[in-house]
Amino acid sequence: MAMTNSQDLFEKSQKVIPGGVNSPVRAFGSVGRTPVFMKKAKGSHIFDEDGNSYVDYVCSWGPGILGHADDRVIDAVKAACDDGLTFGAPTRKELEIAELVNELMPSMELTRMVNSGTEAVMSALRVARGFTGRDKIVKFRGCYHGHSDGLLVKAGSAALTQSVPDSLGVPKSYTQHTLIAEYNNEDSVKKLFEAEGKDIAAIVVEPVAANMGVVPPHDGFLQFLRDITNEYGALLIFDEVITGFRLSLGGAQEYFGVKPDLTTLGKIVGGGMPVGAYGGRRDVMSMVAPLGGVYQAGTLSGNPIAMTAGLTTLRILQKEKNTIYPAIEKSTRQIADTVRSTFGDTVHVNQIGSLMSVFFTDQEVVDMDTSISSDTARYAKYFSYMLDNGIYLAPSQFEAMFVSYAHSKEDVSKTCELIKKYKEN
Repeated sequence: MAMTNSQDLFEKSQKVIPGGVNSPVRAFGSVGRTPVFMKKAKGSHIFDEDGNSYVDYVCSWGPGILGHADDRVIDAVKAACDDGLTFGAPTRKELEIAELVNELMPSMELTRMVNSGTEAVMSALRVARGFTGRDKIVKFRGCYHGHSDGLLVKAGSAALTQSVPDSLGVPKSYTQHTLIAEYNNEDSVKKLFEAEGKDIAAIVVEPVAANMGVVPPHDGFLQFLRDITNEYGALLIFDEVITGFRLSLGGAQEYFGVKPDLTTLGKIVGGGMPVGAYGGRRDVMSMVAPLGGVYQAGTLSGNPIAMTAGLTTLRILQKEKNTIYPAIEKSTRQIADTVRSTFGDTVHVNQIGSLMSVFFTDQEVVDMDTSISSDTARYAKYFSYMLDNGIYLAPSQFEAMFVSYAHSKEDVSKTCELIKKYKEN
């Protein structure tokens, strides 16, 4: 495929944008390529500035569960624009989306709209600290919760309770209250609570990890987190920015039958617009201003255009859930099975619902250590082969593959046939 225009745009962008991109993974650095500049998208396809068409399994990193530019969503947004873009005042649509979120995720008794998943998680942690009067937070190595300072940490080389900043510009003091545990490892969590339990405000977790590749929880892990937080008087926060309304209409909490105290949402809840939300138990969320002393505000929070996109998307999912969710899981499972049968035991595939990852390792991937055993050079070659043949995958080994309802049988068949033809060097 010719990518002359993308290469030209990238060269120009590097002069005015850090690295030429507005989010690091878009730079294609880990796959050794020049980023593809996209011009438009419709349904299951995305089109670049050179006129190339791709079957898209990035789906804007998750929001596109209905596919790109669904006519019903686009028409609703266009109509909403005629009434104005933002008012900085309450609207009926904010009420309607809060009511719908509560109906779909009953644990979210009170919900506050924000503008991104990062903002949602940052705010939820502040609420947890305000409610419990404690400072420390437990997160899991390999789980990503946005780029707020206190969460950009990795485990230190000493004890589990030691954390150091994972980015320049983050003072060590900002991360001293963030404790690191191992995903799918109850013992690592127990040790933290035994040592620091009286000071731990909350555990924050991706119920299905999707930022070290897709890594589902093992049986009983989420219930264990529910039990230990109850035991120590801490809160359980589910970061459902990715799993919310994707794993099921009620998210991972419905799928696994575990009820968190607080939930953070993003991606699908905005229907393609920049939206996030956090919410949970009424007594906990009553700490948020103006009801309580935990301050959080946002000029564009709940703006009517974003609310329209989110409401329309959620209502479609609600109305057609018995069709949409089985269909996208079937498509994803077909692709996953094709990879397994083609590569055998030289790869490991994790798939749950419409989320999947191909790891170029012979190990079962259950945590961060087994995830990073994947051969990223092999993934880069596989990525390039698929891209050059019109299949757009995540330009990183450690990002999820997203399947949408717009992916047709023909799209999936084409994808599977290309996988079967792939030959490793």
